[in-house]
Amino acid sequence: MKLGKEEIQKLVLAGLMVVGVIYCYFNLLLGPMGRSQEAARISIEALGPTIAAAKAQIAKTAEVERAAPANMETTRQVTAMIPDGSPVAWFPPRVGEFFKQHGLDKISTRLAGEAAEKEMPGFRRMSWSIDLPKVGFVPFATAVATLENEEPLLEINGLQIEAGRDDIESQRALLTVSNYVKQ
Repeated sequence: MKLGKEEIQKLVLAGLMVVGVIYCYFNLLLGPMGRSQEAARISIEALGPTIAAAKAQIAKTAEVERAAPANMETTRQVTAMIPDGSPVAWFPPRVGEFFKQHGLDKISTRLAGEAAEKEMPGFRRMSWSIDLPKVGFVPFATAVATLENEEPLLEINGLQIEAGRDDIESQRALLTVSNYVKQ
């Protein structure tokens, strides 16, 4: 069986078309699909840390929601312990009365500063300087020992005691304290 010139041309043309179809199939269809699939895989892998961070945030949020009732109760208790009004109006008399109950009459209280409390939204921390010009050691030590126990929102930050040469039994004391107040 001999093939004529026309039939050979048809076979070559058919062969070229098959090669062209195969080339188009792999380069124009499978190639972009493979690149798209690889790009999607890389995007999915890149989302892994983000997903892990989101899961951690969800767990943290669930923990906060679980602890919210107890924290709200604590916040209500703290709010109930803070008198109404400006702290400048109620804190110095309150501290003065406390030290008078312990036999220390001369006292001066000054506001030293204030800052927002990061851990307790809605509250701020005020720093005070309490100067006791002439105190006996034993009554002062007793008063300081009970101060933080009777005032749970008050924290003693610093204590300075100076003994005078003229009167050995009485010292000058300077307390630096801070307390929580409502904003």
